[in-house]
Amino acid sequence: MGALKPWHIAVLVVVLILLFGAKRLPDAARSLGRSLRIIKAETKSLHDDDRDLAEKADAQSGYQPLPPQAAQQPQATYQAPPQQPVVDPVQRVRDN
Repeated sequence: MGALKPWHIAVLVVVLILLFGAKRLPDAARSLGRSLRIIKAETKSLHDDDRDLAEKADAQSGYQPLPPQAAQQPQATYQAPPQQPVVDPVQRVRDN
């Protein structure tokens, strides 16, 4: 029921010729072919990039962690400045 029959294809070709004209169809087919080639090349490059990333991840798995002596170097600690008491501006005006 869902398969294309030969007469479906014939009707489709006739409709395309009537819509676009016989002169434009070869150009449209050519540009469609170029677009498909570009899409194929881009998907292949994406696949190659994924493979390269996987190879880099495998290469990085051989790294060893730093020894504990080098990891325990003194670090500077942040000390907040002493906080001043919070004064209510309304109370300050009343005091003056």
